Amino acid sequence: MKIVILAALAAVAVAAPRPEYAEHDSLEQVPILRDDRVHDEDGTYSLNVETGDGIVQSHSGSPDGPDGSVVMAGEYSYTAPDGTEVVVKYVADENGYQPQSDLLPVAPEFPHPIPQFVLDQIAFAAEEDAARARGDLSEESDESPSKAYGTP
Repeated sequence: MKIVILAALAAVAVAAPRPEYAEHDSLEQVPILRDDRVHDEDGTYSLNVETGDGIVQSHSGSPDGPDGSVVMAGEYSYTAPDGTEVVVKYVADENGYQPQSDLLPVAPEFPHPIPQFVLDQIAFAAEEDAARARGDLSEESDESPSKAYGTP
């Protein structure tokens, strides 16, 4: 009986459609136009790949980093679905991965403008500190709950 159940489960598993093929009517094969790889004895290497759909990648590296870590530099490019040409140049070294591209978001320059409500709050806090230093505010008011709000 166990063999029959096992055989039925195996038949169902074999007959089940594969998810990656069920979503596509046909699989497009993209040709590799160029694939140049060089690995030297000293640990340096380079890679240049180009595919038929316009993807280009090239990078090289060498064990020049601290403690013999690999320092790598390169670039890759492709065409985005909206037709935009994407080019990313990068360096990866002891400072981490550092990409450069016109399409990457850029943080605002610092010092960036401080919103007025933040400046108002800073001024209010400075006034409270000055009043406390002059003795205009009692210390008791800081420690006891406010009487302005009633209990629920």
